[in-house]
Amino acid sequence: MINFTYHNPVKIVFGKGMIAKLAHLVPAGSKVMLAYGGGSIKKNGVYEQVCAALQGFEVVEFGGIEANPRYATCMEAAAKIKAAGVNFILAVGGGSVLDGAKFIAVAARFEDGDPWQVMEGKVPVTAALPLGCVLTLPATGSEMNCVSVVSRDDTGEKLAFSSGHVFPLFSILDPETTFSLPLRQVKNGIVDPFVHVMEQYVCRADNTPLQARQAEAILLTLLEEGPKVLADPENYAVRANLMWCATAALNNLLGCGVEAQDWSTHMIGHELTILYGLDHAQTLAVIMPLLYQHQIQRKQGRLAQCAERIWGVTTGTQREKAEQAIQKMKEFFEAVGVSTSLTSYGVNVEEAATKAAANLAKRGAKLGEYGDIGAEEVAAIIRSAQ
Repeated sequence: MINFTYHNPVKIVFGKGMIAKLAHLVPAGSKVMLAYGGGSIKKNGVYEQVCAALQGFEVVEFGGIEANPRYATCMEAAAKIKAAGVNFILAVGGGSVLDGAKFIAVAARFEDGDPWQVMEGKVPVTAALPLGCVLTLPATGSEMNCVSVVSRDDTGEKLAFSSGHVFPLFSILDPETTFSLPLRQVKNGIVDPFVHVMEQYVCRADNTPLQARQAEAILLTLLEEGPKVLADPENYAVRANLMWCATAALNNLLGCGVEAQDWSTHMIGHELTILYGLDHAQTLAVIMPLLYQHQIQRKQGRLAQCAERIWGVTTGTQREKAEQAIQKMKEFFEAVGVSTSLTSYGVNVEEAATKAAANLAKRGAKLGEYGDIGAEEVAAIIRSAQ
């Protein structure tokens, strides 16, 4: 286990009816921007709950943050914040709304040049507006971490940044808000945290038995609860378990002491999303099994462990167990209704391989825990995504 510092200041307020706690969580005297997505919160009752809880606060609304938040939209919100004198952001929605809010929080306090420089890693974050969250779509874990992913159409990029300045002050997680989610988003919310865990588990991790078992606990829970939510969508207990899994999958605890996390599946997936508009989880379901097959020689030890502890595979060589882990993960994604075939989404595989590899090569990206998955390897992985 390598040295690490772990700090997570996010207050989690979990359970039924907790949106009413907003009045005591938002700092007194705040002028609040209520940021949300396409308007589903106005159909499922969440908007009314939030507005009722914010009585007494001055509120400026900003709707329309996309499922993959766009730079141009975020900059509109930042301009509105500056014009209106807003000093607190409340993100109400899924991880994309919160990711957008994090970038907005930075852009609203950015004074010198284009805040996209933060996404490019050219300048550090030195200030951000405080923000909070009411989560309605569990998947990304953004509610308890300091990472934001934003897309920019004019440059064809989907990039991420991380900064302690954008940890939410609080996140309210009421599982009842997830009852009205479209089935596709429910399915994505099973796959997304599963892959988040794997990125921190199937990687360079020497002597981290506790972290491994923490990861395995989340994976096992997702395997058990995922099918249940599809069969019984209004089961509160199942919704609560999945919501907490999604948060625990990416609150940075699993990666503590891990020598080098992977995240190459995510980086390749981001390229497919920006190129073809696929859901984030859809790209992850396609890429992760293929990437693991491509990297099986290096990853077979931890994959074999995964096969044994998660799927109960007890026979075969280490390589055979690793192959079984990849196959069973692929079957799980398919079983919860997220396809692992790129062609099933109407994407030309050869075109995708060429374009994604070119984009990553342009940025000089080297992916994976060893930093040696380049454009050639990315193209080969995508080409196998029939």
